[in-house]
Amino acid sequence: MSRFLPLTIHFANGRTMVVSSIADAKIALGRTWKSKDTPAYLKAARLVEDATNGICRPAIAFAAFKKAAAQQGLLEHAGPSAALSMLDGLSSLSGKGSPK
Repeated sequence: MSRFLPLTIHFANGRTMVVSSIADAKIALGRTWKSKDTPAYLKAARLVEDATNGICRPAIAFAAFKKAAAQQGLLEHAGPSAALSMLDGLSSLSGKGSPK
């Protein structure tokens, strides 16, 4: 099981990749981005490398990666999960037919 919730990244060349770990993020950073010169990208690359070397918390590096991907419009916007949709459905039923 992965450490982070999976992110789907759509690279500038049209390819996609699911990223759910620091190792995945490191691979994704090597792929085709719109710009590898932006401050967010450079910070993410540094923090992912630091996390790989054990000198940065993985959660911080993954958050920086997610921010860099979002800023470049590479991050797929996911809808609510199936579990959340089921929970919403159950909670809307709980108010119906109950005694007052």
